[in-house]
Amino acid sequence: MFLLFLACTRSLPGADITRTEDREPCADATPTRKALYGDLHVHAAYSFDARNYGSLAEPPDVLAFAKGAPLTLVGGRTVQLDRPLDFVSATEHGDLLGEVAHCTTPGSPGYDAPICDPYRSGGGDEGALEFGVMLASDTPTRSADLCGPDGTGCDAAATTRWTSMQDAAEAAYDRTSRCGFTTFVGYEYTNTRGVSNLHRNVIFRNAQVPARPIGVFEAPRPQDLWTALADQCLDAGTGCDVMSLPHNSNLSNGRLFAAEELATDDAELTRLMALRARLEPVVEVFQHKGDSECSAPFSPDDPACAFEKLRPPTDPVCDAPGTGGMRLWGCSHRLDFVRNVLLEGLALEARIGTNPYRLGFIGSTDTHNGTPGLVRSIDFPGHVGTVDATPEDRLGEGNITHDAFINNPGGLAGVWAVENSRDAIFEALRRRETFATSGPRIQIRLFAADVPTDACDTGDLEALYRDGVPMGSDWDGPARFYIEAVADEASVGLDRIQLVKGWLDASGQMHESVVDVEIASEPQSLDTQTCDASGGAQRLCAVVDDPDDSAPAAFWYARALEVPTCRWSTRECNQLDPRPPRCDDGTAPDTVQQRAWSSPIWRATDGSAR
Repeated sequence: MFLLFLACTRSLPGADITRTEDREPCADATPTRKALYGDLHVHAAYSFDARNYGSLAEPPDVLAFAKGAPLTLVGGRTVQLDRPLDFVSATEHGDLLGEVAHCTTPGSPGYDAPICDPYRSGGGDEGALEFGVMLASDTPTRSADLCGPDGTGCDAAATTRWTSMQDAAEAAYDRTSRCGFTTFVGYEYTNTRGVSNLHRNVIFRNAQVPARPIGVFEAPRPQDLWTALADQCLDAGTGCDVMSLPHNSNLSNGRLFAAEELATDDAELTRLMALRARLEPVVEVFQHKGDSECSAPFSPDDPACAFEKLRPPTDPVCDAPGTGGMRLWGCSHRLDFVRNVLLEGLALEARIGTNPYRLGFIGSTDTHNGTPGLVRSIDFPGHVGTVDATPEDRLGEGNITHDAFINNPGGLAGVWAVENSRDAIFEALRRRETFATSGPRIQIRLFAADVPTDACDTGDLEALYRDGVPMGSDWDGPARFYIEAVADEASVGLDRIQLVKGWLDASGQMHESVVDVEIASEPQSLDTQTCDASGGAQRLCAVVDDPDDSAPAAFWYARALEVPTCRWSTRECNQLDPRPPRCDDGTAPDTVQQRAWSSPIWRATDGSAR
């Protein structure tokens, strides 16, 4: 029998949870919080592009895979996670749900529309691209052939699929006291205006959700999405709660975080940025389309910023936001990378009093095979159906929509949560006590706390929570940080942990620094022919003081790097004879240093930590 918890709290020392749903309490709730791993960016058969690439996995199949069940991909390949995930959201593209249903269901309205025949042929070059063009328009309009002259002919089919997504999430969610697996109802808002990435994954806290996903046809600008989510969810009085998670700023030509594009004056900008801050606490900093933390042209003194980049370091740089990033056209902008976005947030706060970019970090896969959490570099089967279904495809030149060779297996979303339940994980996301990994299940923690230098030896987490704040928080005490990282037991050891700082000086100029806090003493080795790697530390921990704590506005976050290993493409190249040309042309490095990022801690600018 379920126990009812509505807008009440269960007291746990230092870790109360507001309950918004009907479920049994978790038997293993942990006040000092546990690391949970999930994927909040997953596409399969309901998504317009994934279905065109051959994905036939429906939401129940996707969620079963996340729990450890095998899944057969296009071409007959069977894949399975070596370790199930703790939580997941099957975020099909909320845009075009009805159109895809019509095109792929014989006898449905619109099945014989001209756009559907090339779509059903698969491959992604024509069918998915034609649908995608609709989402790139300044004034997106539904296909009259598919949805009728007023565009409402796709509503019923979209509602049916949205209901199926909710039903699948409910069926897979573990509401027992075991709390073994958590699902979230969610979808992707796929705004591709100007062929730049303005996408968000919309994640709901519980089963109270709007009647249909709010997509670009209903909300053609990001501010329209935030307004609609506030009206139809946050402020609707139905118990609905939601957040919007931006991703792939590396493909946005600076537009995903270009605040000035949203308003014509500071008053309107202030209102919109407050709404944005309310809805977007977390950013996806890594996924299979690359790393969005930082980039060499904008952080030239940080060699680790060369990690998993889609654009070459010689790519043109622009001062104003551009277009075409989804296809790697146009130029790179500093706001394509989250470290610069965090700095921009400090500058905006100094100007308008609101920091809309107080962002926690997560990773995810953005798989289009319905395979959440499939992030291993060994025998990686690709993420894009027919586009990268064979080794030759993965190591070849790609097509107009995807270049598999420069992609990677993707990352994971990490949270420090009291328990594995919707409310606990959602609250961890909202308070930004989150971390991102590039695949391995590295644990990373960052606290700002006035603690003794031997805190790593005592491991007193209660003291860290009592006398300081965890990542994702503001801090007004001395700039002393506790940084701890634990290696994934199924991967290699850690090479180092680093503290990254960004700040504004008294004149408002932006600065950044990266400091090695602890380096492993264990010897390391890597043979790129066999890909045997060893060495590194299982745990690295340090208490470090920032020697220059004079900046009026600043943030800090931690980064943990593994010892070098073979990139997935190197492993695959080594198995082929002859080797495809791209294996040796320098398009991608032979090795990588997998990593984890903590969310930042900010210097409290109002004199009190929050």
